[in-house]
Amino acid sequence: MAVRLLTWTFVAYLAAVGVVTLWPSPQSTAAPGWATATLDALHGLGVPMTLPVLEASANVVMFLPFGVLGLPLLRAAVARRGRREPGVGRAVAVVTLGAAALSTAIELTQNLLPGRVPTVQDVVLNTAGALLGALTVAVVLALLGRRGPVRSTA
Repeated sequence: MAVRLLTWTFVAYLAAVGVVTLWPSPQSTAAPGWATATLDALHGLGVPMTLPVLEASANVVMFLPFGVLGLPLLRAAVARRGRREPGVGRAVAVVTLGAAALSTAIELTQNLLPGRVPTVQDVVLNTAGALLGALTVAVVLALLGRRGPVRSTA
């Protein structure tokens, strides 16, 4: 049941990434509305932030779920096939390469869309986000493994 929920969450996440990254946008050099609203809110809180830093951060954050969801899904898929689970490092690498491939495909597709500007920086930042997400899950799993199985008190 947990794997099914993770799978559907991952599918919904990928659909959202597709909409956000592949929806044609109007030809404009102005910052998107979400970015200016976020900058205004951050500045109101006294947090110094620039548009380039915000956009770079958004690219990292957008792909964090790829790593967070992708690592346990990969491990479950391998276990379901009856194969030996890959080492954590290898699983993190596979998930990170998958994110890099998806990000590259998105950027190449953006070449064909009006108002979209593909960049190598986006691929690097998206990939870094997925790597960070996968590493976070790997650390949590390692910490849980050291504690032993979780027992119910009921």
